[in-house]
Amino acid sequence: MRFDVITLFPEIFATVADCGITARARKRGLWSLNCWNPRDTATDLHRTIDDRPFGGGPGMVMMAEPLAQTLDAVRASGNRGRVVSFAPNGARLTDKRVRELAAEADSLVLICGRYEGIDERFLSTEVDEVISLGDFVLSGGELPACALIDAVVRQLPGAIKDLSASDESFATGLLDAPHYTRPEVWRGMAVPDVLLSGHHKNIARWTREKSLELTLRTRPELVNIADSSGLLSREDMKFLRGLGWKNPSGK
Repeated sequence: MRFDVITLFPEIFATVADCGITARARKRGLWSLNCWNPRDTATDLHRTIDDRPFGGGPGMVMMAEPLAQTLDAVRASGNRGRVVSFAPNGARLTDKRVRELAAEADSLVLICGRYEGIDERFLSTEVDEVISLGDFVLSGGELPACALIDAVVRQLPGAIKDLSASDESFATGLLDAPHYTRPEVWRGMAVPDVLLSGHHKNIARWTREKSLELTLRTRPELVNIADSSGLLSREDMKFLRGLGWKNPSGK
């Protein structure tokens, strides 16, 4: 999979290009990264890519033309993929959308805005999708772009073990259960006995119940979504009702 990123700070992307799972996947040829700086298209002495907003207001706005020329160069290099930008007013990024992008796209163009934002004329004519990581503001689109690359690359076949990807939070519609490793007792706290029992059925049920319990406590809306999507068994629902959950459908 190919990612072309239009950014004023290409050095930020070393975090996904050169570290961890994504770096190993890149070395194996599962994905590639090209960074393009819109300042390279500027022709004035100061390599200007932003200006004051019409109508007044604080800050600066990224100009449409440097971004458009950079995108033209990306297209000419062979990336004809979907164009994504990042802003708080975008659609919230979900595990479902990440998996769709990993399955459907062989290339993406990521636009990383800075300052107060990007000229709306560029966004309305050149950008296919605006994504948000949540209801907060960051200094630019680079960190959301890194997060998207990391999340998508993890879903590419061969990036990590298939079982690891299928057992993560959100893969089942719920949050993941707690994890433990050696030593069996750490600072007076013991690993739950069931995990040491070797009884696979009991371990699976404990893991499922802890996943249900954690999701209900911290993200109850996900339980309701899992229920409406048919992802909860009768045993799951019985356990949840014992925790005080009320099925919205009344079942």
